[in-house]
Amino acid sequence: MSDAHNEHESAIKTPKQLVAAVVGVFAITIFGIILLVQFVTTNKLTGAGSNSQSPEEIATRIAPVADQGYTLKDANAPKVLQTGEAIYTATCAACHGAGVAGAPKFGDAGSWGARIAQGYDTVVKHAIEGLRAMPAKGGNPDLDDVEVARAVVYMANASGGKFKEPAAPAPAAAPAAAEPQK
Repeated sequence: MSDAHNEHESAIKTPKQLVAAVVGVFAITIFGIILLVQFVTTNKLTGAGSNSQSPEEIATRIAPVADQGYTLKDANAPKVLQTGEAIYTATCAACHGAGVAGAPKFGDAGSWGARIAQGYDTVVKHAIEGLRAMPAKGGNPDLDDVEVARAVVYMANASGGKFKEPAAPAPAAAPAAAEPQK
């Protein structure tokens, strides 16, 4: 007969060899994991040329955000009124720069002509109270009426209007001292 039936035999012939093979595979796997853990934990690897772990860099990362150029605003201080251009840039340009929702574009004399013809008081009233898609004060309730009027004058004058910029209101008078009793 032929020896073909012996070709399919494995190298493990006894249960003792099977146990030894299984224990060997587990031992090699655990030994490999131990070596990997030691490799990862023994050296502190930083990028080439990196000083990210220096005390100065760490102090910079954990410094308070408020120290990075932010200024605190005193809520009780008198309000400093902004210019019309500053208000336009911060609040109005989002819609009036592109003509969003029918807003007259900045510098477009054609779209501003009918509004300018209504007069200063009407245009300012619409800006303060809101009109159609435009919210009151352009959506910024922190604006003073004088600031809104300055922004309206700035936009209208850039489109051919000849409005005079409103002056800042006089500061509120300090409360009078109590009169001495007689």
